Amino acid sequence: MMTLYSTITCPYSHRCRIVLHEKDMDFEVIDVDPNNKPEDLAVMSPYGRAPILVERDLVLYESNIINEYIDDRFPHPQLMPADPVMRARARLLLYRFEQELFCYIDEIESADAKATEKARIAIAENLTLIAPIFEKQKFMLGDEFSMLDVAIAPLLWRLEHYGIKLPKQAAALLKYSERLFSRPLFIDALSASEKVMRK
Repeated sequence: MMTLYSTITCPYSHRCRIVLHEKDMDFEVIDVDPNNKPEDLAVMSPYGRAPILVERDLVLYESNIINEYIDDRFPHPQLMPADPVMRARARLLLYRFEQELFCYIDEIESADAKATEKARIAIAENLTLIAPIFEKQKFMLGDEFSMLDVAIAPLLWRLEHYGIKLPKQAAALLKYSERLFSRPLFIDALSASEKVMRK
């Protein structure tokens, strides 16, 4: 059985919980308090933070790597494209999400008001740029829910919590968000702390 060490409010842990629920498999989630981390966390990951996936003698950290492993190990439903070209494009987009959106999360959660405001603006601008995709299609890669939707969903869920307001041009993205949030497996993957992040 797989065990996921997961921080209850962390968007990266949230990603991994979504994938585990999508796969409908046996797993255990161990909640990690970020202010009182268990000592073995530092042994399992050089960065000493969740998410961490443990399966027998395999220990993985970094949410996208964990999620691709789960997807390879339990291929139904497949969340990464089967076609090598599409898979490479998907990986590139996952990388861009980290560089253009998730890189600002630490700043948003910091005590520096100026840095927080700059981060909010950057995320809002970058999300507005991708909004037109959803005027033509249901999900990131077309009609099928994929790893790209998994990767971005925790950020979209937290927009209100992070104080990020999107302009009217991002209306299609907000509709897309509601499609993600209404998935029963998305709701199952939420921790109690995440459920109260949105009114």
